[in-house]
Amino acid sequence: MIKTKYIWLNGKFIRWEEAKIHILSHALHYGSGVFEGIRCYKTRNGPAVFRLKEHIERLFNSAKFLRMKIPFKKEEIKKAIIRLIKLNRIEECYIRPIVFYGYGKMGLNPKGANIDCGIILWGWGKYLKDEVKVKISKFIRLHPKSVISTAKICGYYINSIFATFDAEESKFDESILLDYRGFVAEGPGENIFIIKKGIVYTPKLGSVLPGITRDSIIKIAKDLKIKVIEKDISVRELKNCDEAFFTGTAAEITPIVKIDEKIVGNGHIGEITKILKNKFYQIVRGEDKKYKNWLTYVN
Repeated sequence: MIKTKYIWLNGKFIRWEEAKIHILSHALHYGSGVFEGIRCYKTRNGPAVFRLKEHIERLFNSAKFLRMKIPFKKEEIKKAIIRLIKLNRIEECYIRPIVFYGYGKMGLNPKGANIDCGIILWGWGKYLKDEVKVKISKFIRLHPKSVISTAKICGYYINSIFATFDAEESKFDESILLDYRGFVAEGPGENIFIIKKGIVYTPKLGSVLPGITRDSIIKIAKDLKIKVIEKDISVRELKNCDEAFFTGTAAEITPIVKIDEKIVGNGHIGEITKILKNKFYQIVRGEDKKYKNWLTYVN
């Protein structure tokens, strides 16, 4: 993590080292927070935040499920992000807005605790390797009748931590989690796509987070006249695919070259994955005017 100079906390820009919360913050004990992962990219016209509007919409939507009224408007959060990038004089970064129940209440019902809001950004390169080897985890994704799958809630990610430990202990780069029915769900922090005979497939929503990079790739593929189908994907289909890749704000577009002991394709990035990945990077760097509305420039 390459730290920056300033953090935004509860409406104030403060020094990185001064961003502190109480040890009795509710979210620390119970995971009662929501967050987003957003990227800012260097472009010819200065730094640009990718799909800022959609990320902030999801942040506020996630907060509703925790009965959390964010004490700032969406536009205030967006402006704070842009201002924070300017203050830190950074051209590319990862951005982490977080809203959580803070100090003032213990017990499972967070009503009465303060609601704290923070925005942190730092320099962060690739989250995963250029090409990854993955294992099907012994842990399954959270049951959609146990949690709200469309929300990005802090506490959910203990499930992802277990899957990450599982991959590490087995000498793999990342895990793939199945859902409660045994179908492919997603990675610990990524959505997944496979390609078979020129058609792109991805798990349908229900047990997976509706990722914004996932949504972007679906739209990009369709614009390129590449057929996309959202469906239940079996383990057999997964292991017999021609290509596979993860998507996510941190992972961006990461090719999967091995699943358990099965090599995917020729063991390197596939042709369609390469096309989608190249187009994605053209877009985030402001080189395709068709998608200019996906970028919020810092100026």
